[in-house]
Amino acid sequence: MTAPHALITGASIAGLSAAWWLRRIGWDVTVVERAPAFRDGGQNVDVRGVARAVLERMGLTEAIRSKNTTETGTVIVDTNDKVIAELPSNGPDGATAELEVLRGDFARAILEALPAGVRFVYGESVTEVDESRPDCVTVVTTAGDRLDADLLVVAEGVRSATRDLLFAESEVDADPLGVTMAFGTIPRTDDDDDRWRWYNAVGGRQVHLRPDPYGTTRAILSYAGEDDLVGRDRDDALRVLRERYADAGWQAERVLDGFDSSDDVYIDELTQIRMPGWHRGRVCVIGDAAWCVTPMGGGGASLALTGGYVLAAYLSQAEGHPDRDRLDEALASFDAWMRPLVDEIQGFPRGMLKLAYPHSRLGLAARNVVTKAMTAPPLSHLMAKMTQVADTDQRLPELREPALGEA
Repeated sequence: MTAPHALITGASIAGLSAAWWLRRIGWDVTVVERAPAFRDGGQNVDVRGVARAVLERMGLTEAIRSKNTTETGTVIVDTNDKVIAELPSNGPDGATAELEVLRGDFARAILEALPAGVRFVYGESVTEVDESRPDCVTVVTTAGDRLDADLLVVAEGVRSATRDLLFAESEVDADPLGVTMAFGTIPRTDDDDDRWRWYNAVGGRQVHLRPDPYGTTRAILSYAGEDDLVGRDRDDALRVLRERYADAGWQAERVLDGFDSSDDVYIDELTQIRMPGWHRGRVCVIGDAAWCVTPMGGGGASLALTGGYVLAAYLSQAEGHPDRDRLDEALASFDAWMRPLVDEIQGFPRGMLKLAYPHSRLGLAARNVVTKAMTAPPLSHLMAKMTQVADTDQRLPELREPALGEA
């Protein structure tokens, strides 16, 4: 009997985790990625909660630990760089996690450890999906190639074109949070240290500086507001950011100057994705394409890694080549196991946005008072709980690997 075939769209953490585990249970795997090559770079992500157990089962804990960003803690500073408060970073799930890594480094560690036989198709994306046949799903790529699969796994990210091609607007709730974030890499200076420094200015503006292991600094400008910068011309977007941050103070001007020459500036308007179901027929959606929690919720990379394992585990329990009924049962079990983790993170209080992005001087002063109180005993344990995401009392489902010589 031939091995079942999974076609995965998207080669970041969710797609690579699914590829790793599906290949491990004996499936043939093809990954289609629209970028012309593997995408390095990106900002901080981390491994939290149940994802640490998944990473351990992959044998990648030390590989990720060795790629640590070098960040040791998180502090909130004022315009003179004076520390106002230090967020809890003790334990594996502090504001700076024990396993803190850049997105590209995390994805590359999985890529380099993939079981043999995973096929990659770079520089192409999906233009058409044919679900008319009961025995397979057929994908047409931008190159005109037709690829048959037993399962299509959509793992393209929050603005997934393939998801939107397959699911109606009524099945995909894209919920904008009203926050814009601009990310980039800038030159490191002697004043930079090994802490995540977080600064708030009036007008709902934030500036973040974080160390990386490459002698540069990862910078973020984040503000309450939407200027439709996603997809806009780079120079025009940077001009709007300069107007937004003209009087922000601290190191805002340095970040803007750094972005002018940075080759990896990325701008996003934070949007949560909610779907009543993450599967239909021979199609499954995972990662940010299915449940984007945004950096406000946290734990997105951990959910992406965990989702790949849980999907493969339930598919491994469907004995033999999965027909539609067994596939439906496995995908329903995947949905049921992942749903509580996602719902808990997405359900963070929206009042946090007003606290995180104060607009007036009075609001900023009040936020600083609250932060000092929450980061000092006896309330610091409550702040620490806020960073404990992607954790669960559920046991990870059993993954059944094929015996030697099977599939």
